[in-house]
Amino acid sequence: MAAFSAALLILSAVLTTSIAHNISHILSQNPEFSTFNHYLTLTRLASEIDRHNTITVLAVNNAAMDDLIAKDLSIYTVKNILSLHVLVDYFDAKKLHQITNGTALVSTLFQATGSAPGASGLVNITDLRGGKVGFGANDNGGTLPAVYVKSVKEIQYNISVIQISQIIPSVAAEAPTPAPSKQNLTAIMSKHGCKIFADTLFNSSEAYNIFTDNIDGGLTIFCPADDAFKGFLPKFKNLTAAGQIALLEFHGVPIYQSIANLKSNNGVMNTLATDGAEKYDFTVQNDGDEITLKTKLVTAKITNTILDEQPLAIYTISKVLLPEELFKSEAPSASPAPAPEPTPADAPAPQADKKKKKKAADAPSDDNSDTPAESPGDAADDDADDSGAGRFRGIGVLVLALIFGILMV
Repeated sequence: MAAFSAALLILSAVLTTSIAHNISHILSQNPEFSTFNHYLTLTRLASEIDRHNTITVLAVNNAAMDDLIAKDLSIYTVKNILSLHVLVDYFDAKKLHQITNGTALVSTLFQATGSAPGASGLVNITDLRGGKVGFGANDNGGTLPAVYVKSVKEIQYNISVIQISQIIPSVAAEAPTPAPSKQNLTAIMSKHGCKIFADTLFNSSEAYNIFTDNIDGGLTIFCPADDAFKGFLPKFKNLTAAGQIALLEFHGVPIYQSIANLKSNNGVMNTLATDGAEKYDFTVQNDGDEITLKTKLVTAKITNTILDEQPLAIYTISKVLLPEELFKSEAPSASPAPAPEPTPADAPAPQADKKKKKKAADAPSDDNSDTPAESPGDAADDDADDSGAGRFRGIGVLVLALIFGILMV
């Protein structure tokens, strides 16, 4: 019996470690937090929460969110405020009521991401008289305006979602936060290993203005690393002025694409250079965490995330993207298909052999180009299914082996 109990504990532990939390799904079960849930998604805090293994979310109901929205703050400021409500530690109802020494300063996503000046991103949690628990920002003069209401969801030592009575006020979090601007676009790239591309873009006023004009509506930039673009400069300088602009625009996509979006939306992607019949597109593919951008001439990998702040995302790539429209002479040409050989049953008479072979050579070969190929998305789905099934089988084998070993003892 003891061996069987131990086996069940092992099974529970293995299955528990394979489960990841999803804050959007958790909050969707509670309509009273629908506005809070919406803004976690809009500010992309939801994906940051899901990436953390140990996290506590201080949720507020729709009425409290209405008070915040009424202030007409920018989405960037709202993100700072909500990130103050995400603790990078685990606090369930029990732990909240048993804080050592009755009070604690806890770090938040606002503090952990470096957005908070000084220690203003810490939250004070204090046990109060009458079984209450108070919450206040570290820069709020020691006041604790928000109090614990109830526990919404607890996955022990993974994620805890608790409701508090109101938004935690904070001078630092509520300070105006500007959107990515025209002035800092190239500076951001220059500081993260893309200086040559950034300088080249800045020196092309037409291309630079196209990039900056697209920021507010959403923009994703794939900037080649300095070593890659430095080696490409001689070719770049040999392009016409229009070709240089098109090459630069080919590295920008007129929508915001997070890493998660790039992984889930494999396929052809238009660019800032796309203009009707001039496609100027490339294909996005991923293999696990590796994301590649493919043209007919080159395959580049995303090597680093420089900025991922809606509506602007900037990624470093390993190579310069070469559009076929500018480098047609370098594109590999398709080899002609060999003529089909006649089968023995259809072999011609000896005297007509040369004529028959000539006709066969002149005839067009069978072509399956009209048959639709399996899409990258279908292939990715199949691979994901196989991978998921493999992982499940692997866990099953491990559990059975452990149980068998325990029972044999």
